[in-house]
Amino acid sequence: MQIQLNGEPYRLNADSTLATLIESLGLAGRRIAIEVNEEIVPRSLHAETPLHAGDRVEVVHAIGGG
Repeated sequence: MQIQLNGEPYRLNADSTLATLIESLGLAGRRIAIEVNEEIVPRSLHAETPLHAGDRVEVVHAIGGG
C-alpha cells in the first residue's frame, strides 16, 4: 500500500502499523513525534495503530538544545 510520509509517497506492506513503519525508517528508540491524518499518536499506541492506504503520516524528530 502507499501512504504519504512527510508529504512524499511511501510504500509499505498492507498489514503495517506505526511501529513497523518506525522500525523500517531506522527510528526505533529515538525521540520522535508521529501524526497520522493530523492527529498525534502517543508512543504507547504505535504498535497497535494500523496504517491504511492513503494515510498522511508526519514524523518529527525531537532536537535537544538550550
